[in-house]
Amino acid sequence: MKITVVGVGYVGLVAGACLAEMGNDVVCVDIDQKKINLLNSGKVPLYEPGLEEMLRRNKSKIAFTTDMKPAIEKSVAIFIAVGTPPGKNHEADLSAVKAVAKTIGQHMNGYKVVIDKSTVPVGTADVVAQIIKENQKKQTAFDVVSNPEFLREGEAINDFLIPDRIVIGCSSEKARKIMEDLYKGIARTDRPMLFCDVRSAEMIKYASNAMLATRISFMNEIAQLCEKLGADVKMVAKGMGLDNRIGPRFLQAGVGYGGSCFPKDVKALYQTMQEHQVNGSILEAVERVNEEQKKSLLPKIKKLVPELKGKKVAVWGLAFKPKTDDMREAPSLVVIDQLLKEGAQVVAYDPEAEEVAKKMLPRIAYAQDPYEALQDADCLVIVTEWNTFRDLDKEKMKKLMKHPNIIDGRNVYEPSEMREAGFSCIGVGR
Repeated sequence: MKITVVGVGYVGLVAGACLAEMGNDVVCVDIDQKKINLLNSGKVPLYEPGLEEMLRRNKSKIAFTTDMKPAIEKSVAIFIAVGTPPGKNHEADLSAVKAVAKTIGQHMNGYKVVIDKSTVPVGTADVVAQIIKENQKKQTAFDVVSNPEFLREGEAINDFLIPDRIVIGCSSEKARKIMEDLYKGIARTDRPMLFCDVRSAEMIKYASNAMLATRISFMNEIAQLCEKLGADVKMVAKGMGLDNRIGPRFLQAGVGYGGSCFPKDVKALYQTMQEHQVNGSILEAVERVNEEQKKSLLPKIKKLVPELKGKKVAVWGLAFKPKTDDMREAPSLVVIDQLLKEGAQVVAYDPEAEEVAKKMLPRIAYAQDPYEALQDADCLVIVTEWNTFRDLDKEKMKKLMKHPNIIDGRNVYEPSEMREAGFSCIGVGR
């Protein structure tokens, strides 16, 4: 199938690469000439495991351009995968989506399926359809489909090619058949295509992310109570997760969630509720708890290092989660800002996010490996649970540090084991 993907951000680039991997002829379009030049030179403007290799493997089936007209004219299916950043009231900013819809309408030369892949509010497909109609030079049939993405950064290729489910909101049999043909190679009995109305598909994306964010904030509140009562949140989560009605995923307490999806989508869904006179008190609490959790490490740090002025603090992990260089809404930004305000000297290490972080955190120092960050440190703060941190030489860590204090914001280590190794260690909810 001939496919155009508009937008070479995280979602669009992963979708384009995976669609090419599935045997389609794909053109990825973006207005950012620098990104297009980078991709045409064989480089990738973001970090995602396996993505660069996949693009290299499928270079004969995927092209990158800034020219929308021929890409639209030659394609049967057009994915809209541009950004929908939060507006001033946290509502999704649809200006890029609307601009793409206008261009599609102007260059439509035959039947097309226009597929909303961006995370958009309920009702956006109707807006896109209206804009396309208004900008057509002559009346041409088309369908607008909602096909939300459920990609986890760091696991995006597997999530696309081996999905839990493929959600497709459409209203015509012609569009349904094209979408079935597109995804039939990866759909399975236990990983089905779920066809529904367009508005339900749009809502599924927001509701899914809001539920996952709710589980995280719930466990972070339980962790706070565990600390007061002397319980271990890791064991509490394990016991809860063994209940089939609850399940084990997204029950990990920590320093809060970040990234491009959960914070934005929770706020946007709450804003939509407010606009339609729905209370939204659960989502309001989810967001509030998360913001408070990002600030929760400083009191723990000050238990071990009461006076931070002039003290050296090592921070392991800058990205909002492992296997990505994404710093959007990362808890590390809040933690480091607090440390700097206390007068601490911060040295950070992250396996992938350093270049992104330098633009956002120019006032801190950066280490080339985890051990270098520990040299003469008064405290180590773990903010992202990269696997590389789990099995480092504890004796070497202790010798490098001025004072062997650890605040484990992701419960990477067992506190009892670290104490036996000579560290003062405080986790979350333990």
